[in-house]
Amino acid sequence: YSSIKMPSRMPPSLDRTVHPPTKRWLFRPRPEAHAIDLLMASLGINTTLATLLVQKGITNFDQAKAYFRPSLDALHDPFLMHDMDKAVDRLLHAIMRQEPILVYGDYDVDGVTAVSMMYSFLRSLQAKVAFYIPDRHKEGYGISLQAVEWAANAGFKLIVSLDCGVRAINEIQRANALGIDVIVSDHHEPASVLPHAYAMLNPKQKDCRYPTQELSGCGVGFKLLQALVLKKRLPMAQLYDYLDLVAVSIACDIVPIVDENRILAYHGLKKLNSTPRLGLWSLMQKKENEGMPLCISGLVFGLGPRINAAGRVDHARSAVQLLLAKDLKEAAFLADKLDAKNNLRKGIDRKTTEEALAMIQAKPEYLRAKTTVLFKDSWHKGVVGIVASRCLEQYYRPTVILTEARGKATGSARSVAGYNIFQALEACADLLDQYGGHAYAAGLTLSLSQVEAFQQLFEQVVTDSISVELLVPPQEVDLPLQFEDIDSKFCNVLKQMAPFGAGNRKAIFVTDNVFARSCTILKGQHLKLHVHQQDSKHVLEAIGFGLAHYEPLVRSRKPFRMVYTVEEKYYLAQKSLQLNVKDMQSM
Repeated sequence: YSSIKMPSRMPPSLDRTVHPPTKRWLFRPRPEAHAIDLLMASLGINTTLATLLVQKGITNFDQAKAYFRPSLDALHDPFLMHDMDKAVDRLLHAIMRQEPILVYGDYDVDGVTAVSMMYSFLRSLQAKVAFYIPDRHKEGYGISLQAVEWAANAGFKLIVSLDCGVRAINEIQRANALGIDVIVSDHHEPASVLPHAYAMLNPKQKDCRYPTQELSGCGVGFKLLQALVLKKRLPMAQLYDYLDLVAVSIACDIVPIVDENRILAYHGLKKLNSTPRLGLWSLMQKKENEGMPLCISGLVFGLGPRINAAGRVDHARSAVQLLLAKDLKEAAFLADKLDAKNNLRKGIDRKTTEEALAMIQAKPEYLRAKTTVLFKDSWHKGVVGIVASRCLEQYYRPTVILTEARGKATGSARSVAGYNIFQALEACADLLDQYGGHAYAAGLTLSLSQVEAFQQLFEQVVTDSISVELLVPPQEVDLPLQFEDIDSKFCNVLKQMAPFGAGNRKAIFVTDNVFARSCTILKGQHLKLHVHQQDSKHVLEAIGFGLAHYEPLVRSRKPFRMVYTVEEKYYLAQKSLQLNVKDMQSM
């Protein structure tokens, strides 16, 4: 990317109304003309669309076909994953011998969907199976010793852990001592030393040659079941019935929607929009924009928070029960309960975010810092991850939000684009009892007495390792575009590039010499515009969420530059074109 502006990093105002940080625009390099021309001729498309595809690495007809028509036949062989043969053989042994199997998973969307899928599928094979989700507040993240002891007392001989387990060295050692085998199915970053599990399924471990590293936790569990289906020579359609759950996990765990994830998400969304399981269908009735097909962002902002709410404010067991529901009345009842829990979560989230932002604004040293590390013992553990994301939106820098739970400081970390917060936590490992996660999101636990020392060390580690430009939020731009080129045909081709999300975002365009024919402020925060280019009568509707601070610019009657995506707007069962404005600049 080439950067168009690099404003100096200024601390937000001490006023409670803080505008989003200024962005730096990054233009994607234009591909070679020869590659664009070849693809235009091969597909019969215009220059803009061909350029977008070449930017995505698509340079010929076959690649374009695989991109626009993802095929389940192109899924990778699950036995390429390290230890898959051992895991499948052990699972089949347990099924045939009717050994009790405990399906164990995390309490977030990824873990809940993985547990629901694995439990339901094994039940369909007449396996003797139960599921266990740890209590976020009493047991914390991952495999707990409490759960291992419970499993042993209950007679389980096999635990299949989903979306957790790759760092559970002591817990798996205890399980082994109690005569329980553990199959770990996880996608989090492994440590240098792995637990002595019976089988370790994680595409990120060093000796694994599986082609797709960035599967969701549910996705790794899906590969285990795919291998099981192949070994037992069952119809693969029997497994594809669970793709709606896999799609929800891919969306809500923000894994890149490329390669295998794109295939799984594409077909999972098709199932969600046609024949979803009753629990998901009941949750879908709660969403806004009726008549609008469910997409990745609809899962992230609609279904995901409701599923997550169970584990945030109560126990995630109820979310699994919803996804396993076979009766519409039961599903509707459980969906209503989750919706109520999500409303409760919103209130807690809002109050905590206000308190966290006030803490930052109250101290000049917090405003000058290159990190945000906040601790308050009364904050609800279930919302610290959300609050970390909210703080990062306003103060764009690596952020850690901590609260007290079970006599320890525990919380969540969120990072800025281009900075690996997991590695930053590794550099602070001497102060931490436990940590784990990914490059941009992680969890941690430490002694209460170490909070201040961690705050100082984390600030130092980040200061020494982050470049100034990474502290300014990036705004990627794919191509310049003229408004007159935007019509329903153009929009229809863009739509076929879905599912959109991490690794396959919507195309982002920039247009110069823009004027606003009308400007309305919505809810004091958002801009609703009708825009056109200089000397053009082609007028388009546009919406800029959270961009009300640009009102003086658009009312100045001077031309401005606008970055946006082209989208369809659904209103009263009618659809129309609308530009979703991401940022603006004066000319």
